[in-house]
Amino acid sequence: MNANSRSAVAGERHFEDEILDQGDLISKRLHLLSMQRFPPNARKTLRSFSLSEVAGFVGVSQSTLKKLHLDGKGPSPVTSPSGRRSYTAEQMLELRQYLDEHGRSDSRLYVPHRRKGEKLQVLAVVNFKGGSGKTTTAAHLAQYLALTGHRVLAVDLDPQASLTSLHGFQPELDQMGSLYEAIRYDGERKPISEIIQGTNFPGLDIVPANLDLQEYEYDTPLAMSNRSTNEGKTFFTRISRALQDVDDRYDVVVVDCPPQLGYLTLTALTAATSVLITIHPQMLDVMSMGQFLLMLGGILKPIRAAGAEVNLSWYRYLITRYEPTDVPQAQMVGFMSTMFHEYMLKNQMLKSTAIADAGITKQTLYEVERATMNRGTYDRALESLDAVNSEIAGLIHQAWGRQNGR
Repeated sequence: MNANSRSAVAGERHFEDEILDQGDLISKRLHLLSMQRFPPNARKTLRSFSLSEVAGFVGVSQSTLKKLHLDGKGPSPVTSPSGRRSYTAEQMLELRQYLDEHGRSDSRLYVPHRRKGEKLQVLAVVNFKGGSGKTTTAAHLAQYLALTGHRVLAVDLDPQASLTSLHGFQPELDQMGSLYEAIRYDGERKPISEIIQGTNFPGLDIVPANLDLQEYEYDTPLAMSNRSTNEGKTFFTRISRALQDVDDRYDVVVVDCPPQLGYLTLTALTAATSVLITIHPQMLDVMSMGQFLLMLGGILKPIRAAGAEVNLSWYRYLITRYEPTDVPQAQMVGFMSTMFHEYMLKNQMLKSTAIADAGITKQTLYEVERATMNRGTYDRALESLDAVNSEIAGLIHQAWGRQNGR
């Protein structure tokens, strides 16, 4: 019996049948777990922040915060029996507003919103190879920017929806749209404002992802071949046009691109004002990135010729999952720094079990309670994250023309 005959045997199950069943089983089991852990309509909450954390995010000393509390000014923190003060993320925003109105002459720094003439910053986080820490980087960056007073929109452009899941949404269960709804080519297109969801971080909204995003990869070539319309020929403008609908609501848009060089990634890159390329410092990863850059450059040239304006304020390489004691990794970082010194972020994101452990419970390091982890491990990881994110925030401010990146 040949292969064709065998495939025709009644009742024979194929690979696609098996994976459809297994995908359905995973979704059902996840639904049961979700119902146990999160009642219907429940959303993630956010912990309170210690006095030292608040001082760091807001940009004042702890003594200033204590004096404000003792003088009855600004929001009142929760004080533990041992005298420790803590603020909610909402109260941090109230503190910024209070300091902005009653602080020093440069008090505008407390509320770092865009000012007149400053352009919406769209930061695309990209890598062609999975496992580079791209989503981890995008999530922590978006949350850090929100905690430091910026109005942030996170856009999950990866159909696998990891960034969406990290923020408490379940694409396989929750009935909500993705960016596909705002960039599709038919009459069902919606404004992006109808798709945006709030998160547990004040000042941070998200455009969730789901499997529908993959349709854009199939729809775009068809639209490009349609001679009756120019929609497909200008596919690269679709995200930037969608964002115009909410331009006045945000300071920064952080886009988590899919780990592939498809139409979604290209559309995000042509909408971007800056690009962050995450790279794990190992030989195969660096080789893969080299191929990615060659392909990307080769594709963007004809797109620019077709009318796309890929005008970036800056782009940087970010070393992720870095282990400084690993000699080959350290050598690879030195190798890249020699070649791309001015394009490398000065700070690296360290590999840490703290980030991995937080991810198990679908949390970031900004969400997880310090007391639940080894404090030394937690502190080292957080110091690394804050350094990276602060450097990126400085680049964003420089793009606005602010002195010293402030």
